[in-house]
This record gives sequence, C-alpha cells and structure tokens, in this order.
Amino acid sequence: MPKLSGAAIAFAALAAVGVAGGPNGGQQPPSSTPAAQPRVVAARPPAPALPGPAAGKVSMVFVGDVMLDDNPGHAVCHGEDPFAGLAGALGADVTVCNLECVVARHGTQVLKPYTFKARPSCIPLLKRYFSAVCVANNHSGDFGPDGLAEELGLLKQAALPYFGGGHDKAEAHRPLILERSGRRIALLGYNDFPPRQFEAGPHRAGCAWLREADVAADIRAARTAGHADLVIVMLHWGVELQSAPESWQRTLARRLIDAGADAIIGGHPHVVQTVEVYKGRPIIYSLGNFVFDYFPGDPLVWEGWIVRLTFPSSGPADLEVLVVEIDRTGFPHLKKSKP
Repeated sequence: MPKLSGAAIAFAALAAVGVAGGPNGGQQPPSSTPAAQPRVVAARPPAPALPGPAAGKVSMVFVGDVMLDDNPGHAVCHGEDPFAGLAGALGADVTVCNLECVVARHGTQVLKPYTFKARPSCIPLLKRYFSAVCVANNHSGDFGPDGLAEELGLLKQAALPYFGGGHDKAEAHRPLILERSGRRIALLGYNDFPPRQFEAGPHRAGCAWLREADVAADIRAARTAGHADLVIVMLHWGVELQSAPESWQRTLARRLIDAGADAIIGGHPHVVQTVEVYKGRPIIYSLGNFVFDYFPGDPLVWEGWIVRLTFPSSGPADLEVLVVEIDRTGFPHLKKSKP
C-alpha cells in the first residue's frame, strides 16, 4: 500500500500543476512542501489488522462518488453488496463517502442531463460501511428540496450522520462532529458545480455552496464553537474527466489550509487527480468514482482511490492510497499489480 508520511510522498497521481490566481483569486500563495516525483502504482491488498490504535491516534478513510441508481442500484436491490470485497480497506475510526444520488421515495425530478435516485433500502448497506456521508454535490437536489429533505430524514432515522447539506442553510454549513480516541473531528462539505438552485436557503433544503469566505468562517466556527481538534473539508469541484486541478483550485485549497483545515478532500471530476502536501497537510484534489455506472463517452474503465489518513497524537498525518477499478456493474475492486 503506497504510503505518505509527513512530506515523503508515494502516491498514484499525475505531476502537480503550477499555482495561479483564479475565480477565488488573489496573489499566489506561499509555496507548498515540494512533492517527490509521483509514480503510478497498483495497490496491494490491505495488511491484516493490527491491535487498536494508541490513544489520540485517529484513522480516516475517504472514497469518492457512490451512486446507487441505474446498474449499481439494480444490483443492490437484488441483494448484491458493492462494498463487501473492500470491507478490510474501508475499516477505520471514520469512513466517509460522497453520496452522489438522492435516496428517497418522492420528490419532483429536476430537468437536467443526469438525475440519480436510489431506494431507501440502500441505507442499511451504507451504514454498514460508512461513519458518515457527504451530500454536498450536484445530484443532491436531483429531485428537488423535498427529495433531499426526505433523504436527510431517512438518514437521521437510520442514525447515519451526514454533512454538507441540510434542511436549511444553517444546517448545511454546520460541521458534523465525531469523537474518536478522545479527539473531536469536524467534517464540512461544499459543492461548486451547477445547478445553483441546489444551494440551501434560509428555509429551503439544499447543500452548502463553495464560497471561500463562508468556508473559512465555518472552519473557524468548527474550531471555536465546535471545539474541533481536526477539521476536514470535502469539496465537490473541478472539471469532469480532467486529470489535474485548475489553478484556482490549488490556490483555494491552500488558502483553506491557511484558514485552519487539516486536510482537503476533493471529488466530482470522476477521475483521480493530483495529491499535494501544503504546510504538512494533505490536499487530495479528486478521489474519482467509487461506485458508479458507465455512460456513453466514459472511459473504458473507471479508476478511483481509497485514501486513508492517519492522524497521530501529534505531528503530520500519514497518507495511504489504494487504487480501485470499477467493473461493468459499477462495483469497485482493488486494482491488481501487473506481473
């Protein structure tokens, strides 16, 4: 399993691109910790579980888009489990996915090229593997505010925590606080991809929208009012099928680290992008897909990452990356090393 300890990097990524101002603009930020030349790797199966972590150490696993409609949804409805083969890799103190579909029975379908709606019967499956789900994405509102509100109610009823969305703007921007090993972990999520009507309003269900000033304020609030020891920010952003982030994303990610985030976890492009360490803190620009269907024009094989961050009681986090390939049903499998 490729592993990053502090600033020593070994990961499946493309070379980092330069940094410049963008829509979130301004001056070029200070240079980050330089990364070693990345190399493409195929992941090895996870090692056997070791004894429980020392006090204060926290492990977190992040995966990309989980979409349980169409082919994956059909398989799940017939009793298949897309996560079973990766149960060991998903084991951590906190495991998080981006839930790239509405989970509801009702709602009014929005007119857009792709809309995704999963059956509520998938929620126990999600709860089996994930500590929390992020709902800040461009499909959370596919069946209107009522569809999202129903989903949030179902998740709450099932005791599966969510973040990045809410019944109103205040809830959407409120951090999810999880306690592990005596540490308080704040999870925040934001969407930057249209339609903008999916943004939560004062009295309307929706997702938190990506605005630098708002995110920075939410990070500060998580530290002060939420008494968070760790703050993780998930961003749904970037250009689909592009192998590297835009310069404005690199600028913004670094500024959010400056604002107090301990890690930035990105998604939406459906492909993996680059990894960077800035001031000792990891930035994963895109995790790629995890459970997802194939459509005309898609790559022959989707690849995604399982990213594990281990925060010791003090010092920088360790980063490990597993590479997965997605089969024709839309289910992920560890990518095998070539002989």
